[in-house]
Amino acid sequence: MSREEAPLLLEERGRVLILTLNRPQARNAMSLQLSEELAAAFELLDSREDLSLGIITGAGGTFCAGMDLKGFARGEIPIVPDRGFAGLVQRPPAKPLIAAVEGYALGGGFEIALACDLIVAASNATFGLPEVKRGLTANAGGLLRLQHRLPYHYAMELVLTGRMLPATEAGELHLVNRVTEPGAALEQALQLAQEIAKNAPLALATSKQIMVKSVDWPLEEKFARQHEFVDPIRKSNDAAEGARAFVEKRVPHWTGS
Repeated sequence: MSREEAPLLLEERGRVLILTLNRPQARNAMSLQLSEELAAAFELLDSREDLSLGIITGAGGTFCAGMDLKGFARGEIPIVPDRGFAGLVQRPPAKPLIAAVEGYALGGGFEIALACDLIVAASNATFGLPEVKRGLTANAGGLLRLQHRLPYHYAMELVLTGRMLPATEAGELHLVNRVTEPGAALEQALQLAQEIAKNAPLALATSKQIMVKSVDWPLEEKFARQHEFVDPIRKSNDAAEGARAFVEKRVPHWTGS
């Protein structure tokens, strides 16, 4: 299979791993093969000390139109055990992940974006959970995550009506971090990723994990549980390097250790 035919393209830009959904003829609808390749890519991202974060985007001017219905008709369900739909929504990578969205992010495509930590969207992007229009429910995290990203009643309206949410409106609601000109979502996401990647990779991943996991921690246990995460960071090589770089007035050299 040539690179052009591969369902998932990987590219490294410094400490950033770019994952491009490459099924433009199907509006990057999620197939089982693509889900499995994404799961492997997220494992790669988390295992590499020289990578700090990832960006997921789509080829051909569309992010992802949801599940591949042709594959579903053949009995394929794009779910990876332990990781869920797209190899992502049930267990995202430990490291930060940015969604760079052009065109449609519908159904499972929107749920992929919601599973990311930051979203950059072109002004012509459209988000939506239209499942109720087809007698279905959004089972890949949309119902679980959207109510925490938007005011409750607004999120409920989007879910119950199944209406489309333009990127400009998503920007006003702070559902996305940046709204760009059409065609510039990946470039803007890269700029954001490179700004993030200047920081210590272990500290980045740990900060993300604390913010994600602490939501359900009992109040009286929050600081004790946080200590379990941050104590190894204080003792890391990168923490020592950060202090040295500050004293020596130079750019730190992170090793992810």
